[in-house]
Amino acid sequence: MTHSAAPPVVIAIDSFKGSIRAADAAHAIAEGWRSVEPGREIILCPMADGGEGTLEAFAAAIPGAQQMSSWLLLPATHDAPNGTGVVELASTSGIELLGTPPKLRPWDADTRGFGEAIAAALTHGVSRLILGIGSSASTDGGAGMLTALGAHFTDAAGRPIAPGARGLATVAHVHLQNLAPLPPGGVTVLTDVTSPLLGERGAAAVFGPQKGATPGDIPLLDTALARYADLLEVDPDSPGAGAAGGTGFGLLAWGAHLVPGAPAVAQLIDLPARLAAASLVITGEGSFDASSAAGKTVAYVQDLATTHGVPVALVAGHVAADVPRSGLLDWVSLTDLAGSSARALAEPARWLRNAGSLLARRLNG
Repeated sequence: MTHSAAPPVVIAIDSFKGSIRAADAAHAIAEGWRSVEPGREIILCPMADGGEGTLEAFAAAIPGAQQMSSWLLLPATHDAPNGTGVVELASTSGIELLGTPPKLRPWDADTRGFGEAIAAALTHGVSRLILGIGSSASTDGGAGMLTALGAHFTDAAGRPIAPGARGLATVAHVHLQNLAPLPPGGVTVLTDVTSPLLGERGAAAVFGPQKGATPGDIPLLDTALARYADLLEVDPDSPGAGAAGGTGFGLLAWGAHLVPGAPAVAQLIDLPARLAAASLVITGEGSFDASSAAGKTVAYVQDLATTHGVPVALVAGHVAADVPRSGLLDWVSLTDLAGSSARALAEPARWLRNAGSLLARRLNG
């Protein structure tokens, strides 16, 4: 039996890292639900925190969003009359672009591609920018990005520095007179990383190994970043300066504003208002474990739903046995559905569709 007049179901799910992106996961769950209850309105609000899938999250949730060559144009609004440009580091300078498995280049990878996409959005004339800076491949402090936006970095002899962290080891002068101005509505940077640029909690020490840096590389990378930081009028201890291999620092130098990713995405895709009118929200991620309650997207969606008095169902690739499920109306583990994690990972869309239909049957029974 269908209930076309029932309040909508909102699907606000994160990506299943290494398996399926948030937008595709949301579509699959919706297909499964509609196979049981075709008349129910389902609102897709795939979530992201600034990393891979951020562009897709906006594209799926905001009507009229237009994919440009390397960035996304959101429609004009009262506070952004020429539209908003969304640029994702993951799809322009991200580690996923280095192949599978990635051919890591800890000293030479840079953020120039990210900067070129930002420059393209500025040339288009957008009123404001939203930048997601997760999944970076480099530790260049955002120097490649700033170069693409008009900055010029040289060594002691006045020669342009090499790309990547290698160039930071020789940088002696910075020229910002030709740096592109911020758009009228400013630049908002989405990141859940609060690390400083330097030191044991900094970009090199914490994230360098993910980008291929050896234990011997770490102090050298940190020294190179410190040399670079001395040339820019930004506090390297600023929260988020170490995000994306120091790209957060470079964006602060440009004048951008860093904010926590998941709450900002939720506001920009109007998730609070959508939840206020919903009868159920389905959220989830690849692995629901103890870290899920420590500020991840799923915890944020749960808290927001609780504020609006909306019940929450969870879909996850794996649900840890020791994690409290209080506050959840229902939950589904894809591993349990598929019979093994390997089978769930091999066909995530299939098992997400099954999860959607299972929830529809249970919650409409």
